[in-house]
Parts: sequence; structure tokens; C-alpha cells
Amino acid sequence: MMIPEFLNKRKSLTSHQKMSEKKKNVLGRGLGALLQEEPVKQTQEKNPVSGSQKGQAPEIPLAQIEVNPFQPRSTFDEESLRELSESIRVHGVIQPVTVRYVSEGKYELIAGERRLRASKLAGKDTIPAFVRMASDQESLEIALIENIQREDLNPLEIAVNYKRLMDECGINQEQLGIRLGKSRSTITNFVRLLRLPPDIQHSVKEGLLSFGHAKVLSGVEELPRQMIAFKEALQKNLSVRQLENFLKTLPAKPSAKAQKTSDKPAALRKWEDELTSKFSSRVIIQRTAKGSGQIQITFLNDEELERLIEDLGV
Repeated sequence: MMIPEFLNKRKSLTSHQKMSEKKKNVLGRGLGALLQEEPVKQTQEKNPVSGSQKGQAPEIPLAQIEVNPFQPRSTFDEESLRELSESIRVHGVIQPVTVRYVSEGKYELIAGERRLRASKLAGKDTIPAFVRMASDQESLEIALIENIQREDLNPLEIAVNYKRLMDECGINQEQLGIRLGKSRSTITNFVRLLRLPPDIQHSVKEGLLSFGHAKVLSGVEELPRQMIAFKEALQKNLSVRQLENFLKTLPAKPSAKAQKTSDKPAALRKWEDELTSKFSSRVIIQRTAKGSGQIQITFLNDEELERLIEDLGV
């Protein structure tokens, strides 16, 4: 198998060297730095990439590019794709996609699926692309970061991508904040949205509640009080400030269980957060000094109960 020249040089690095280089350079780099790559050099035989002027990304046949299996984005607006395809038909692809070399005549998309789809709609045979070496984890990380930087994401989609980056790429909130140029508190506020009950999450996804509303509601510990405030915000179209003021007038009545919850060990609270995120329903873990206890999963209606039973595989 003939490997493109620019990749052949990089394969001389050992896996240990590449991992060390990644750890040293990735922190503090935005998406542009992560995606930055020298254009692939034209090869004459088994890597049929059309030539291009110096400094430009070469054209790669669309038939040689496979979709990224780690692509976090599952839906694409059809009207928006058609508009982009018309632009590409007239002006071409302005921003090259990024792919990784897989084997002879085969590449895998890392970033730019919308441009790839629109190019196919426009009847194009090739697309300008930067080619780079990337592991599965690096490919996932770049795809997630590019997805986060889209302008049309709702707060829940951002929260899910943050969570995936931390869980699947093995980084913490502080490291993620450095990568994205965000404060740690910003990352925390988004991830906390995943603890909200499904009804509130759905309203955020549909744009009925803003991130500010969701942030305020995520700070309310008592579920009944949280749901009262949520319904008030929807019914009266409250602003974030009005929602905060309403919560001040709504007396908190913490039960003995709620008071004990505040004294829970950090490990138990972490497990509660993980399970709440997994099931998209409030999960409470009660544990006695002897080690016994129970796990309580809250649901609000029959539809949600059926979803939980399906998630549990019952």
C-alpha cells in the first residue's frame, strides 16, 4: 500500500511521541489550531488527489470520503443545506473540510459534514480538504468541538457535547474550559442542565426557555418548587429576572430527606448526577450508615415512566 508522502513522514513518530506531542500542544488551542494542517501533497499513483496551487487545499473525490462515525450532529436542516448547495454550485466550497487518511484512496471525514452533503447536492465530484493523521479519540474530539462552535445549537445540545467531551475524551471541566476558551463555571452551568427534569429539558430544546431560565431552574434543589417555577415561567412568559424574583416569593420547604441530601458524600452526589444525566430524570440515592439503601427515580407522567422502563431494559 502506498501512503501519501506527507503522511509517511508522520508515521515515523512512535505512538508514545504522538501522544506526548498531543498532551503538550492541545491545551489552550481552539478549533482552528486543532484543525490546522498542511495541505496534502499530490501523489502521482495510488492517492488520486487532484493538484492545487501552493497554499491551497487539494481536491479529493467525494466518493473517497466516508462519513465520520463519531459525528455528534444527527440532524441537518434541509432548507439550509439546499441554500448552501446553491452557493457551492456558484462559488465553490470556501472553507475546506478536514479528513483523516485511512488507506489507499480512502479518507474519513473529521469536520465539515454539512459542506460535504451540500457539495453532493450541488452535483460536485470533488471537495477541497485538509488531510491529517488522527486517532479515533482525536477525530471525536475535533468533531465535538466543531459541533459546539456552531451558532444554532440549543443549550441542551451544548451541554450534551460538553459531557461527551469530558466522558469520552477523558478530560475534566477545567481542561475543557481551556480548550474552548470558556470559564470552568460556564462549563459547570451547562452540564448542570442535564440534571433538569425532561419537561424542562424539552422546553429548552424547543426554545421556550432560554439558557438563563434553565440555569436558574437548575439551581433549585426541590423538585416540586422547581416545577412550580417552571410552569409559572412558561404560562406568564417570565424574564430571567422575573423568574428569580418569583422563586424568592416561593417558600422552600426542605424535608428531612432534603436536609440529609445536602450532607451526602461527594461520591454519592456524583453518582446521582451521572444517573440523572443518563436517564434524563431526577435520581436520588439514599444510603444508610450500614450500607443499605435505595435509588429513587422521579417521573412526571405515564409517558415518562414508559421511557424509563424502556431505558432500563425491563
